[in-house]
Amino acid sequence: MRPISRVESGTFLVVSAVVGVLTQMPARADVIIEWNAKADELAVEQRTPPIDHARWLAMLHVAMFEAVNAVQPKYTPYKLSLKSDPKASREAAAASAGHDVMAAQYPGLKPQLDATLAAMLASVPDGQAKSDGIEVGRKAATGIIALRADDGIGMRETYRPQTTPGVYVPTVIPVASTIGAVTPWVMTSGSQFRPGPPPALTSQTWTTDINEIREVGANDSTTRTAEQTTIARFWFAVGPLTYNPIVRQVAVAKHMDLLDCARLFALVSMAGFDAQVAVFDAKYAYNFWRPMTAIRNADQTGNSATPRDATWLPLGTTPMHPEYPCAHCIVSTAVVSTIQGVVGDDVGELSMTSATAPGVTRKWKRLRDYTDEIALARIYAGFHYRNSTVVGHEMGRKIGDLATSTCLRLTVASSAGAR
Repeated sequence: MRPISRVESGTFLVVSAVVGVLTQMPARADVIIEWNAKADELAVEQRTPPIDHARWLAMLHVAMFEAVNAVQPKYTPYKLSLKSDPKASREAAAASAGHDVMAAQYPGLKPQLDATLAAMLASVPDGQAKSDGIEVGRKAATGIIALRADDGIGMRETYRPQTTPGVYVPTVIPVASTIGAVTPWVMTSGSQFRPGPPPALTSQTWTTDINEIREVGANDSTTRTAEQTTIARFWFAVGPLTYNPIVRQVAVAKHMDLLDCARLFALVSMAGFDAQVAVFDAKYAYNFWRPMTAIRNADQTGNSATPRDATWLPLGTTPMHPEYPCAHCIVSTAVVSTIQGVVGDDVGELSMTSATAPGVTRKWKRLRDYTDEIALARIYAGFHYRNSTVVGHEMGRKIGDLATSTCLRLTVASSAGAR
């Protein structure tokens, strides 16, 4: 895959309180959260771009789900048809699958990952059950890695800057222009949930939105409060590190067993990645301008109610891709909708910290409060118009609902047995 700039990779959330989370998890489900936390830790350490991190996370968690579900068939598999002795160790299966996916992502870190696997397997009694579990885990990892080998992640970008002959435009290629064409996990294509176009530049929606962000999203805004500025800076962080801590807390709150925990993380990771595929498909289909461009060119729109500000700057550094719709919004809502589809709304209080707002802890009593805050943060930062956050939420809900209604479903036999 092509090199990705530091701007694209974004600022990572601090991976915090992992040990505390693990000590609260039922022992049988520890391995799922441990590999999730390890993946976040290495993404920070290795400066893995968020899209790459999301892609490998989905492989990691789907492989672990497939391995455990092969031993204890309860849900429909994703794509693999694995067979295992029902006496095989499920913990060994999950640990082995997680290790092999992570080792494929970070081959230079194999000794460290081998040590992590050994620690996970230390509590599993030696014997045939352990060996069988390790073997099915390896098969799951191999199968999922092969499944995604030609998903299009490495295609070369061909973005064409818009200009007229001889006229200078900034010589920076925007990021992620090919991601919308990558093979999704649960969607049929990146365009499956492509929204309608952004609002017309003479519409009331546009007029309201651009005037709002001109005031509240400006670097020197006198309207934005100190609390709103903190929220904006907190969510400068992007990618899976902005939702994995939430999923880990939900798994703890719900006291999930190994298979159900594996399923939750697999569904969330697939939906989170597909949300990125969907949003970048839409972004590059519409190529809509960011607030800084729009406000500095507002005199060219034929809308007298949106005056030009020649020196306007946003609070943060604008992400290097088109504006519409809001990526942070679609991803967070896809994740939350998936969680709701699996465990419902009652998950207790959630909290997170961020490397972009040192010393700040944000807390939410409801899952929706978390997604709503992210949407507002992108307005306060001067990155997204309000309508784009609404559209992003709508797309995210559709992806989350699709994931939970079509993938890793309870088998007919298991459903009958539960009655």
